[in-house]
Amino acid sequence: MPAEFLSLVGFAFAASITPGPNNLMLMASGTNYGLRRTVPHLLGVWLGFTLMLVLIGLGMGQLFDRFPMIELWLRGLCFAYLLYLAAKLAMAGSRVRGEDASTGRPLSFLQAAAFQWVNPKAWAMGLTAMGVYLPHEDWVSVVLVAAVFGLVNLPCISSWMLLGMKLRAFLNQPGRLRTFNVSMAVLLIASVVPALLSGEL
Repeated sequence: MPAEFLSLVGFAFAASITPGPNNLMLMASGTNYGLRRTVPHLLGVWLGFTLMLVLIGLGMGQLFDRFPMIELWLRGLCFAYLLYLAAKLAMAGSRVRGEDASTGRPLSFLQAAAFQWVNPKAWAMGLTAMGVYLPHEDWVSVVLVAAVFGLVNLPCISSWMLLGMKLRAFLNQPGRLRTFNVSMAVLLIASVVPALLSGEL
């Protein structure tokens, strides 16, 4: 098996399994809303990011070089939207009694897919993957790199959703769930601040 392929798989695993906005929100959604209501969110993250990889590989990432103001606008949009999501998470349901008992709504498929475009970690992962591991600048190579990344990404992000579901039994008291949601909201903001300040987006 070529060393480049193993390196890509390793990078995809490390980038996908580590904490970030997508994984933190999936864990929180799994805790608050359960499996059935979180699956559209999960699929939106997975397919949305995979599509993002393809578009970056086909040249969209070069827009940052040609139009630096786009990056600045994305940083501002990202931070504003993350503040909104953090507030929504902090005010999520106060009780977990059953699969659909919590108040509020998880992200939909389209919302989760669209979120990838203002997620600094997703941009960093996509630009690095296509910048380092794209062997040839043709659409077949782009699709292959995106497919490998997508196949590794899905079980990684699913593990965060499942971890959140495991916490439901412990967080079945209003005080515990409220503390968890507020903590996750703070971590969500903290997960993107370093990237935004360092200009990695």
